[in-house]
Amino acid sequence: MEKFQFLKKIGPFDLIVIVGIIIAIAVGFVTFKHFRQTADKQIETTSPIVFDVFLRGITLTGGEVPIAAGNKTFISIRNVPYSDLEIINVKTERKKTVLPVLANSKNATKNVLVVDDVSQANLYDIVVTLTDTAKITKDGAVVGGNKIKMGLPITLEGADYKFNGTVSNITVSHDDIKSDVDSNINKVDDVQ
Repeated sequence: MEKFQFLKKIGPFDLIVIVGIIIAIAVGFVTFKHFRQTADKQIETTSPIVFDVFLRGITLTGGEVPIAAGNKTFISIRNVPYSDLEIINVKTERKKTVLPVLANSKNATKNVLVVDDVSQANLYDIVVTLTDTAKITKDGAVVGGNKIKMGLPITLEGADYKFNGTVSNITVSHDDIKSDVDSNINKVDDVQ
């Protein structure tokens, strides 16, 4: 009986602390034995990526588009400032409208004609192509702590512009991964 006298002195707070320590030791053991992956283990490699940002309905009354290929633009991802990125390409197109082309015959299919919308002469859609180095995980590319996926809101900012857009295309360059594999294969001295 005297052996278990210390159990009477253990209060509820002491019991919670003991259970917490046991859980922390169990999580540490599982992580150490690689049953659970930590954040740095999820990154498979780093690779250059190219992604397009679609800017819809930008009003430009000046003579030229302030974004140009070869320049840098500062981006914010989900309103969190990230970094300056290089602009690879810029495609600018005036806002379009669709007009029906009526056919003379009843059985003829209706065709449409896409023309510049003259009622919105200063409205443009712009696609800006940017490049960066991303951490590649199983879930995709990670830039600035955010997974880069289509539909992600991004703000482009320069000396005289600040445009909001969304990611519309992503291309991960696997050339670095392939060259690493090729160099490792070529180092093997197995002759059969």
